[in-house]
Formats: sequence, structure tokens, C-alpha cells
Amino acid sequence: MREWADFNLAETQEGGVPTLALKGALRVHSLGNLDTKLDTISHDFKQIDMGGVTDIDTTGAWLVSRFARKHDAQIVGESEQARRLFAAIGDLDDTPPAPPPHEGLLRRTLADVGEMIIQWGHGLVRILDFLGAMLKTSATVMRHPSRLRGKATIHHMQYIGVNSLWIVGLMSFLIGIVIAQQGAVQLQQFGAEIYTINLTGRLTLRELGILMTAIMVAGRSGSAFAAQIGTMKLTEEVDAMRTIGVSPMEALVIPRVLAAVLMMPLLGFYSSVVAIIGGAFISNFALDIPFLTFLKRIQEVVPITDVWIGLIKAPIFALIVALAGCYQGMQVKSNAEEVGLRTTQAVVTAIFTVIVLDAFFAIFFTEIGWK
Repeated sequence: MREWADFNLAETQEGGVPTLALKGALRVHSLGNLDTKLDTISHDFKQIDMGGVTDIDTTGAWLVSRFARKHDAQIVGESEQARRLFAAIGDLDDTPPAPPPHEGLLRRTLADVGEMIIQWGHGLVRILDFLGAMLKTSATVMRHPSRLRGKATIHHMQYIGVNSLWIVGLMSFLIGIVIAQQGAVQLQQFGAEIYTINLTGRLTLRELGILMTAIMVAGRSGSAFAAQIGTMKLTEEVDAMRTIGVSPMEALVIPRVLAAVLMMPLLGFYSSVVAIIGGAFISNFALDIPFLTFLKRIQEVVPITDVWIGLIKAPIFALIVALAGCYQGMQVKSNAEEVGLRTTQAVVTAIFTVIVLDAFFAIFFTEIGWK
């Protein structure tokens, strides 16, 4: 039959000290409701006598230690085993920690802003480190062309360029229709519908063709780069590459960046041409401007500098999109959720940077006389 732990109260002991005497085995399976009964004691006592305790474990030691501290009582008569357990438990403190002092709104705001600036600084250092590693690897590949992974580069060129022709073409065709239709509506107020050709041709070749293509590539290919490399980081494939002597920068980053830089000018020009065709299509029905007349007029009103502006911006935008995707993918460290967060961040960073640079290029090329 199980022996339950129990206690009794002695009014006086030697020296007249009120004492609580524990007896039985103070183990988790024999404590029963001892803690509840101890909490109901209203007598005042100064000692807890453990001379009658036959066995004890950590749970029993914690119960006795907590109760002794609560009543400011001294533990006496404990065995060597109990003494070791009390020493292992240490000083128990059930008092909840004091809540942190409440800080004002201004202080919290400044602290958050400071933390954000620090994180930006760390991020800038990591970006520069990544860019430097890529430039170093690019120089190595240029010195040793045999180290360029041709099959991987062609694969990514197909994914970025050929596989996206239909979505880029459809987007550009519809954008050309919108530009021509809305431009014509506004120009009709001045009887200048013919200038819809100028508006469509120059806007698509100079700005929107390459800009919308870069945004589409960022959402389609940049996100894929981040997700692919991030998953490889998560499954430790990148670490395995380093272990066997393969440079991840050379195997994963350079082919993607090179493929994007090579395909973006072609995609941007293709997008502009399809947008012009879309504008000619809607003008044939809405403005009674013949399709071929629209295309012929484009050659007369669009200066060649607009074509060069689009071709100059294309590889720069491609570099930004590819770098953003590869960099964010390389930053994945802990779990699958971070892959999604880094993929989203890659797309947002690429699109934001591309738009900012496009605004800069618009002012720059105007200032140098390419109007």
C-alpha cells in the first residue's frame, strides 16, 4: 500500500521553537495533496523538521524549499540527499520580474527609427560584400572563360527570355492599346489626334516598354531566383557546393545575372514593338488611322535616341533585378517562411530600385539633350 507524505505540528520543541514535522516519502508519486494541506496552515512556526522523511526527489525538495521560504522557516534534520537537492534547486524566487518602465511615444519612435537605420547599415554592408564577391567572381570567369557554366546560362536565358515572350507580349499589346486610346481621348479636345502616334511611339520606346518589362521580369524571374537559391540554402545544397570546392557565386549567381543582362535588351525592344503594334491596332478602329500608316509614321516621329535610351537602361535594370533575386536568396538562413519573405523582398526591392533609376534616367537623358 502506498505511503503518503504527511506532517504534524508541534507547539514546542527543544528551546520552545514551533516546528512543522514532515514524514514519509516526499516523492512525486507520494506527495498527493500535501501542498494543498500545507497552504491551509495558519499556525506560526520557525522550523521545518525533515527527520521523519524517508525519501525525497526534486519535486519534494522544491515543495519544501518553497514552503520554507514562504514562512521564513529554517529547514532542519534533512538528509544528505535532501541537502544536495536543495543545493541543486538553488534560490527560488516566485516573485514576477518587475515590468520594464513605460517609455514615452517619442522615445519608442526614436528607438525604432534608430534600430531601422542600424539594420539598413548592416544590410548595405552585406549588399556591398555580395556585390564585391560577384565582381571578383566575374573577373575570374573573364580570365578563365572555360569556367563559365554555359548550359546553365542558356537555360536561364530561355527561362527569362523565351518563356516570358507570351506574357510580356500580351502585357505590352494591352499597354499600347491603353496609351493610344487614352492619349487620343485627351488629344481630341485639341483636334490633334494624329499626335497619338508620337505619344505611343516615344512613350513605349523611351520609357514604358523597358520599364514594364523590368517589372515583369522582377516579378517572374527575380522572385524565382530568390526562391530557388533560398531553397538551396535551406536544404544546405549551397554549403555542400562549398564543401566540394564549387563556388556558389560562380555556379548560381553569374549564370543568372549574365542571362538577365543579355535577354533584357531584347525583351525590352520586343515589348516596345508589340506596344506600338497594339497602339496601331486600336488606332485603326478608333481613330481611322490605317495600321500601316501608323507604323510608317512611327519611323518619322520617333528619334533614334529613344531606341538607344531603352537599350542603355535595359542591362542596368536587368542587373538590378538579377542581383536583388540572388542576394535575397543567399540571405535565407532558418526556415521555409524566410524563403517567402526573402522572395517578396527581392521583388519589392527590384521594382522600387528600377522605378527610382528610371526617374533618374528620364532627367539625365533630357539634360544631355536626348529629348
